[in-house]
Amino acid sequence: MNRRPRDRVAGLPLEILDAGTPCRGCARPRFVDGCARLVRGDYTDAGLITALGGEGAAKFFDGREHEDTYWFRVWGARGLLWAWDDSATPALLAALRDDPVPRVRAAAQRAVARLTANTA
Repeated sequence: MNRRPRDRVAGLPLEILDAGTPCRGCARPRFVDGCARLVRGDYTDAGLITALGGEGAAKFFDGREHEDTYWFRVWGARGLLWAWDDSATPALLAALRDDPVPRVRAAAQRAVARLTANTA
């Protein structure tokens, strides 16, 4: 069963995230930084990709090239829906402005809208 992104974020193991700061049991700064790096196109954190993507991430680790790795950027933006820090703002704004994939721009837009609604 593929759980909702919010549920996956809440259940991330501490081996993936540093223990310390409350974010439903995870370290908010490291998690936010990881999500922002995904949005920017840094796909080096396989643990975070797997945690955010759930079952859908498995196919990306089969040793083949994939044309739909934009999902990593989508998952990073979705992760920012549930844990936020202002340090992620530049990554989301760049995605809104420059990302060629509509799904990535839409996920970034949702994250920005949630941030805006929460601070209004």
